Amino acid sequence: MSAYPGITVGSAGTVGLVGEMMDERARRLAASHGVSDSADHVARQLDVEHISDANVVFAMSRDHRRAIVQLHPRASRYTFTVREFARIAAEITEADLTDAALLPQDDVPGRLAVAVEVAASLRGVVTPLQNVEDDDVVDPYRRSDDVYALSGRQLVPAVQSAVALFARAVAAR
Repeated sequence: MSAYPGITVGSAGTVGLVGEMMDERARRLAASHGVSDSADHVARQLDVEHISDANVVFAMSRDHRRAIVQLHPRASRYTFTVREFARIAAEITEADLTDAALLPQDDVPGRLAVAVEVAASLRGVVTPLQNVEDDDVVDPYRRSDDVYALSGRQLVPAVQSAVALFARAVAAR
């Protein structure tokens, strides 16, 4: 998303080993999906300032989302598990993005904010999951290579879906 003017993307965790480098298996998984700069990734602790400065916050699990909202209750409107957001994004139509199309083409932050607002408005409207755990990405830390692979299979399509929605909002006419 950093290819968009005025957009900054950051990463922080609700629980983590602050200052630690990315786990080697996670780095290999990232590299297998085309992420080349993960070697410089250092864990940092999520704080209220990160959350309050954000326009959207993606959590890996419902427990992480709950922790984020406890830190900053106003974030409940713009904090999603990444898989929840992807599930909702799949239901968003071009008509839902009409407000984005009304903004100037170069108002990328405004257009992305519209996409997040639409997703928030559809939370609870989009067909709910049979199993709410399907909105979580499994945490692979200190687990087998198979769990890392599963985590990637859950995370990558969700991120791709979120990015696709944001691209649609930026391109809306």
